[in-house]
Amino acid sequence: MTSPTRIVEVAELDFRLERSRWTFARTHGAAIESHWAQLIENKPALFNGRILLLGRRALTRRADGALKLEGEYFAADYADFIAWRDFGHPGEAVENCFAMAALRSAEGAFLLGEMASHTMNGGKIYFPAGTPDLNDVFDDRVDLDVSARRELFEETGVSAEDATVQSGWTVVFVGQRVACMKEMTLPLPAEEAKARIDAFLALDPNAELTRMHIVRRPGNIDRERTPDFVVTYLERAFAQRDLPLDRPA
Repeated sequence: MTSPTRIVEVAELDFRLERSRWTFARTHGAAIESHWAQLIENKPALFNGRILLLGRRALTRRADGALKLEGEYFAADYADFIAWRDFGHPGEAVENCFAMAALRSAEGAFLLGEMASHTMNGGKIYFPAGTPDLNDVFDDRVDLDVSARRELFEETGVSAEDATVQSGWTVVFVGQRVACMKEMTLPLPAEEAKARIDAFLALDPNAELTRMHIVRRPGNIDRERTPDFVVTYLERAFAQRDLPLDRPA
């Protein structure tokens, strides 16, 4: 059954890091280790680092009436997270809440990356993104704006300083995923931006992305390879804005 999808505009994210251990990781150690060993047989480049998962969250209203998404993260091994995901999300309520750099060109087209085959999500197409980690923590606060900017630069070579960055967030809730989209618009036409990023990717044989895709209209979305939360975001964006869609993809 497909999970219901909810999308909201949020003015602020307010996340903290809590010091706690994950019951799932503590009680499924042997199964997690076995599962990870099988995964790296097929994809030896996978790295079991520490990532952050969301254990509690709530949508609240600020004094000015704007929505705020707040909550508490905890640290876990990437292998723990992947096993939990693949085992069907057992145990207490946990979510993968992450930031995505919703990259746009000067004329309004979207630029999405195709994940390289050596990554966990090889072949999938979505915006530069990543599950937050301890590099995104400052005085026990988890900063997803920093995460989005870092992922954009690491995966595409593009600095958010060169883009017009929206002030708020578009947040998509689907299943155990919370995708926080930060729109970033480059002062370049789509073809030029794609060419620059593709050239950057070609320099690194271990790049997370293999190439960029331009999406100018809903018909350009590769629905088999693009996650549902990204499709939801794109469809809403195209429905809300009068984009120049007359050029070929």
